[in-house]
Amino acid sequence: MANESDAWVMHGMDWDDPRRIKTYRELISLINETGFLPLFKNEIEGFSAEEYVSPLYWWTGDREQDPWQWREIIAGTGEVAYGKFFGRKAGFISMEWLPVFVNFRRDGYDFDARWDDGLANIRHKRIMDCFEKDSDDRIKEYMGLQLKQFAGFGKDGYKNFDGIMTELQMQTYLTIKEFQRKRNKKGQEYGMSVCVYCRPEDLWGYDVVTDSYNEEPLASKEKIYSRLKELYPDADEKAMDRLLR
Repeated sequence: MANESDAWVMHGMDWDDPRRIKTYRELISLINETGFLPLFKNEIEGFSAEEYVSPLYWWTGDREQDPWQWREIIAGTGEVAYGKFFGRKAGFISMEWLPVFVNFRRDGYDFDARWDDGLANIRHKRIMDCFEKDSDDRIKEYMGLQLKQFAGFGKDGYKNFDGIMTELQMQTYLTIKEFQRKRNKKGQEYGMSVCVYCRPEDLWGYDVVTDSYNEEPLASKEKIYSRLKELYPDADEKAMDRLLR
């Protein structure tokens, strides 16, 4: 997605191109094949879902053809991770590569350890505290507006909720579990679908998510950079840093 002459332009493949991704299942297959993939076009040519799909159906609401709808469906399958993982923008990570990203991005720290070492501020902690399990061991998950309220953000509270949420996703402490529509007092759905957040450990299990904790974070970083360079040999190092660091 690019702003060209003050207009947003979607890039992608011609409808009749045999390489075009035609369904959300094909997109999941591509994510698993590459290992990780931003949603939108970026500085590295070809490294996005946008460039593999047709530009014709974005934001049409057609769940069969609209890639914006596909991202909701894919997040809900739990087969790959979805969140703001690439240069503070949205994308996907396969289950094979998620532990590698977790080890690199967290730099070996679970969130509590990061807080104890003074590497997170109170706004990060107030959000993460909301995901602590109750005595009944239920998984905590929240729509964004719910979480904003419960964590004490808003007009008279903490500021920059969206920015802090993006940081927590970039650090892989939170992911988008699914999308839901809000409900009124009668239980009727209304409005657009919104993100539902949870911890990756609660969705896929602690052992799965932290499977690369046994190696140095720098080694995990090198694996990710090497994979991207394998896929896109001409990728600029600075562009890789802006997307991956």
